[in-house]
Amino acid sequence: MAAQWLGAGRRLRSIRPVTQKGARSLDTTAAQPAAEPASGTRIERDPLGELEVPSDAYYGVQTARAIANFPISGRRPDPSLVRAAVQVKKAAARANRATGRLPDQLAEAIIGAADEILGLTEASGSGTGEAAELQARLLDAFRVDPFQAGAGVSHNMNTNEVLANRAIELLGELGVGSGQRGDYGVVSPNDHVNMAQSTNDTFPTAMRVATLDRITEVLASVDELADAFDERAGAFDGVLKSGRTHMQDAVPIRMGQEFAAYGLTIRRAQARIVQAAEGLAEQNIGATAVGTGLNAEPEYIELVVGFLSEQTGYQLRTAEHLVQATASMAPMLDVSAALRGLAIDLAKICEDLLLMSSGPRTGFAEIRLPAKQPGSSIMPGKVNPVMVENLAMIAYHVVGNDTAVAWAASRGQLELNVMMPLIAHEVLEAGQVLTSGCRQFARECVSGIEADAERCAELLEQSSAMATPLAPYIGYALAASIAKEAVASGRTIRELVLEKGIFDQEALDVILDPFELTEPGVAGGFRYEPKMPEGYERPTGPVGAGG
Repeated sequence: MAAQWLGAGRRLRSIRPVTQKGARSLDTTAAQPAAEPASGTRIERDPLGELEVPSDAYYGVQTARAIANFPISGRRPDPSLVRAAVQVKKAAARANRATGRLPDQLAEAIIGAADEILGLTEASGSGTGEAAELQARLLDAFRVDPFQAGAGVSHNMNTNEVLANRAIELLGELGVGSGQRGDYGVVSPNDHVNMAQSTNDTFPTAMRVATLDRITEVLASVDELADAFDERAGAFDGVLKSGRTHMQDAVPIRMGQEFAAYGLTIRRAQARIVQAAEGLAEQNIGATAVGTGLNAEPEYIELVVGFLSEQTGYQLRTAEHLVQATASMAPMLDVSAALRGLAIDLAKICEDLLLMSSGPRTGFAEIRLPAKQPGSSIMPGKVNPVMVENLAMIAYHVVGNDTAVAWAASRGQLELNVMMPLIAHEVLEAGQVLTSGCRQFARECVSGIEADAERCAELLEQSSAMATPLAPYIGYALAASIAKEAVASGRTIRELVLEKGIFDQEALDVILDPFELTEPGVAGGFRYEPKMPEGYERPTGPVGAGG
């Protein structure tokens, strides 16, 4: 069947993978004869055979295979995940050295390479600029797409290979070995950098540490946004306006109360994130492949989590049950859900601000948002609420991230969840966009919001809900009748009550005082006696109108 959208004379062509000029096929086996490396490449070997790797690459053969296998999103791994994985490898090298399993010289080289990636040391014999340049080149070697298979094996091996190759160079500077990248007889990605480890304990640990880093950023930006709402709440506390429920007129409220509620709402969302993040402190490092700790000595398991705590500044602990901690993604699921909760709260606040700022002539027009950019290519002078729309988009995206995490967390089989790379990517991305979104919204929108007090007062005076404070005095039925008449006639509640002689102006100035109506109690404290129209009786006590 022809695809109608192609248009006349066009047809679909088969889609073939694009191969870069000079790239070799990955269908190699150990039985094939070794080829001479092309200029600027080196030959590396793994259980699947030989492969050419760029000679200047800090990554190795397994990373090269992953790059070729997973050209999916065009993205690199999240920097937080890279740093966390390197921290795990550094802690493991320290622990293996302490147990006597990893020789001091190899451990120092691996630790030194890790510190260079983390920006904790200067390059040998160089200044700060050269150290930064080296760090950038090392970080550039982390190439594997977040959408990768194998529970994070590719990311783990990418980390192992980069550390091994830089450690080889560091040892070469000391006269140990060739100093040439790929000389894994000196430092092995598997035997040395990955000693006493598996992807199945290093990746979950790195994922959780990276998420703690990201959550720290989220919490700071949420603080900034909550502070901005609190500041505006104070500025708007004297601005009286009509409340609205079901998008209909409701009793008065102070704009400051609304903005204070926004600040408290996101602080409570923040508290839920903090609580959820507690689970990330429990680590399965030392669990190795299936949680049994095979090939990891008990002393190593105790030491590695302590070193990782020291390096990261987090109070980490070994999981109570390593098999459970390896198989379950519950801590990441909890954090993702908490981020979704924040996003949903933010989306609701965005809806409120859109309504209150609608206009400028035909909407609520109760607040003015900062004008950030022209809003239309056809309508001159139109300015859109772009910062509000932006944060709403971010919120919806985070809800989508959480949905992906929920499905991925459910897709583990037996002792392992192979969807960890997706879970890590979605949670870290959600945290990143929330961090930037909340910060920008605080600085570029909330802090510059202005209230139109006159417009708010105008709408409030016209509100039919101003009949509500009359109900305790004259009863629900009469108050409802007056409200209905006000809507039908276009007159105000005050005008109709005065006309009917129920209360005089002095009494109404108290009973209908908008500020009084924004606090608990009955306005006027039953000090005023109404003149009830024929057919109505005054209620014996306060009669609430309900919500």
